[in-house]
Amino acid sequence: MRNEPTPQQIAEEKIYRTFGLNDEEYARILELMGRQPNYVETGIYSVMWSEHCSYKSSRPVLKKFPTSGPHVLQGPGENAGIIDIGDNLAVSFKIESHNHPSAIEPYQGAATGVGGIIRDVFTMGARPIALLNSLRFGSIEGDGAENVRNRYLFGNVVAGIAGYGNCIGIPTVGGEVVFDERYTHNPLVNAMCVGIMTHDEIAKGFASGVGNPVLAVGARTGRDGIHGATFASTEDPHSKERSAVQVGDPFMEKLLLEACLELIATGEVVGIQDMGAAGLTSSSSEMAARAGSGIELDMLKVPRREEGMTSYELMLSESQERMLVVMKKGREHIAEEILSKWGLEAAVIGRVTDDGMLRLKEGDETVCEINVSTLVDDAPVYHRPSARPAYLDETLAFDPAAVAVPSDLTETLHQLLRTPTIASKEYVYQQYDYMVRTSTIVRPGSDAAVVSIRGTRKALAMSTDGNGRYVYLNPRVGGQHTIAESARNLVCSGAKPLAVTDCLNYSSPEKPEIFYQFEESCAGISEACVALGTPVISGNVSLYNQTNDIDIYPTPIIGMVGLIEDTDHITTQEFKGAGHPVLLVGPQTTGAIGGSEYLKVVHGKVAGDAPALDLTVEKALQDAVLTAIQSGLVLAAHDLAEGGLAVALAESAIGGKLGATINFASGQRLDEALFGEAGSRIVIEADQANLDALERIFNENGVPFAVIGETGGDRLTIKINGEAAIDEAVEHLEATWRGAIPCLMK
Repeated sequence: MRNEPTPQQIAEEKIYRTFGLNDEEYARILELMGRQPNYVETGIYSVMWSEHCSYKSSRPVLKKFPTSGPHVLQGPGENAGIIDIGDNLAVSFKIESHNHPSAIEPYQGAATGVGGIIRDVFTMGARPIALLNSLRFGSIEGDGAENVRNRYLFGNVVAGIAGYGNCIGIPTVGGEVVFDERYTHNPLVNAMCVGIMTHDEIAKGFASGVGNPVLAVGARTGRDGIHGATFASTEDPHSKERSAVQVGDPFMEKLLLEACLELIATGEVVGIQDMGAAGLTSSSSEMAARAGSGIELDMLKVPRREEGMTSYELMLSESQERMLVVMKKGREHIAEEILSKWGLEAAVIGRVTDDGMLRLKEGDETVCEINVSTLVDDAPVYHRPSARPAYLDETLAFDPAAVAVPSDLTETLHQLLRTPTIASKEYVYQQYDYMVRTSTIVRPGSDAAVVSIRGTRKALAMSTDGNGRYVYLNPRVGGQHTIAESARNLVCSGAKPLAVTDCLNYSSPEKPEIFYQFEESCAGISEACVALGTPVISGNVSLYNQTNDIDIYPTPIIGMVGLIEDTDHITTQEFKGAGHPVLLVGPQTTGAIGGSEYLKVVHGKVAGDAPALDLTVEKALQDAVLTAIQSGLVLAAHDLAEGGLAVALAESAIGGKLGATINFASGQRLDEALFGEAGSRIVIEADQANLDALERIFNENGVPFAVIGETGGDRLTIKINGEAAIDEAVEHLEATWRGAIPCLMK
């Protein structure tokens, strides 16, 4: 006997509010159903209408993204996007957040984030070949309680990512980590997966064909993760219990991956979907909605690992390593045989219908009957009010003259190299098995990771990027920077950028100032995607990332994949040999220090404007540099980002264990010339004999450039207008850069 509130109690006592539904939403449910929903139905509506599943605040904005292009085979709306890379090959990829769970239980929160994104990709029929991540934490410097907590979160999130990825045997090849006080209570854990397939292996999440059997595949259902989607749509993750955090099993996921790919290859699968957020509820209703069908499930047939589970618990559980599969009628035995071979279960729990209903039964008793379209298509859509934040007037009024140029710029460079956001991330990626499957060509630590495509000369470059501080200071331009820098990183590796997956991390959309950040930054992202030819093919929105009225920086993270047509074109950032010219390609004005890492670290200020960005100039720069790389004229390439020119030169010198003598003219302050972060700039190393050919390419594309120095020796020496600014042994710079994070984490 179920001990659940009656429909009348749910209405009169407003129990639906505890599920995350407001009064207006509940009234709309009554209107759609023509009756009061029971406990199971109320729970189902609450998760499907949650921010996490319905995108009710973000949907109007997301519709403005460019989502089609010559390479796009599958855009947003499926488990993951797919792009064509020629020769009957396709790539599927997606990024998603697991922020709230990671704030509560960092190891499992991060691990299950990895597991979920892997399932999204192999559900499409692709074999996962690479994992990446983008992480944000509060400051790990200092001995205060919050700093200690941040180190705990950082260490355990990284361990969780490593634990899951290493066990399942998919290399974690790249990512980024940023530290800032604004993420102290709300770490961001965004995980990305990339997979490869042939065109005939593509699978979709459709529940079509009346009478076709519906199977629950993989792990049994438990009580972990119940209401996880609602949990991810609330303001304070710390107010929720750990039961909302799922527990992962990478060894079972490995078996499930192989079984599902083998099953898809039979051609007998009608549709398949991961039981991710909202579990059996979202997978069943979304698959039916896409096909315009209905689905009927017998809850007594759902494999479970705990006694006494109710239909409510079975539908809302987010237990990991589970899939929902629709097979062709009479072919269910094929799924059972393949899953059994891999030591897993495949249980027929229902069938596809033609009445458009999600109907749940317990034997002969009907416990839920909801029109599928009301769950998916009729979810509320909010056009939130937007207001320009007042703080922008103050930050834009920043006067660089108010801060002094440091007297010892070499020490300033050390200061930047030891700040955790810029310092070496070897502490992180040495915990990852980034060489498993032996396809990784460019390992973590360069501008982009590169993975070979077996049996071809092709390779994929991939990266994750974001700069919340830029978006905070200028939401629209900051949004443009996320796309521009991600594409620039791929170009520096020798790849043509093809498409984008995004993970949009913001605070509460109910605050007009926050919604302004969201709306404006998405407009900037869209503009840059159009300008650079990189459509958005998948993504995720994570809202309500705030605690105690402290909002995170608006942090859109961009995952991007590009194609290297020939592995001979692969380029990395480290200097390759002595006596080679060093060129600064792009606008020669180095830009102001507003919004820079230098201004934050050295002067303790977050102020000014985000660096100016001209998307026409950015496109020309990327086309020119990619042409130069594909022509064999570039030895090393490195984009300028946090820390500006001085940090980029130091990183190339450290990577190559080779110094450089730099001397250039500038009419700007020394700190602006060295540490300003203007966009659209790349440092390249070339052979002296290739300078004329490079000049022709850059001139044809209208891209300015200058030879600013030469590689050689064991010191990095930078002179500006002939005046010494920085002079330091590369080994000393390397010691600072490599030692910073391990020292803090001891």
